[in-house]
Amino acid sequence: MSIRVTNQADVIPLRPLPAAVPALPREPLWRDLVGEVLRRERQAQGRTLKDVAEAARISMPYLSEVERGLKEASSEVLAAAAQALGLCLADVLALAGERLVSLTAARSRSRSLGSGAAGSGSLGSGAAGGRRPVSPSGPMGGVLLAA
Repeated sequence: MSIRVTNQADVIPLRPLPAAVPALPREPLWRDLVGEVLRRERQAQGRTLKDVAEAARISMPYLSEVERGLKEASSEVLAAAAQALGLCLADVLALAGERLVSLTAARSRSRSLGSGAAGSGSLGSGAAGGRRPVSPSGPMGGVLLAA
């Protein structure tokens, strides 16, 4: 018998375990969204990773990691990658912001479907898990990103 097996103790939960609830998709990370935008734009232009990395003067492995959401790129790196793709940094951030909004809306719908509030159609206190709805002008007091 190994030490690992002999040192295991029975754990008795203090509270009953919650019923199996389908897991919501995880909260999207900004680096995933930005990487997705960069990759989608590069592929839409039919360009290789090597081509864009050389034009941006960053290493190909690093750009690959940024595209896959494994690295949190600095604003300088993001601006260089955007410029290499013929975009400005604001374009990349706006596209990532749009994606974040759509994913957040999907998460809110999943959450309300799971709580039995589906089909209510109102934006009352039960909307989005009890949170106040965000005004159309955005959370930053009039800042609305559009591409």
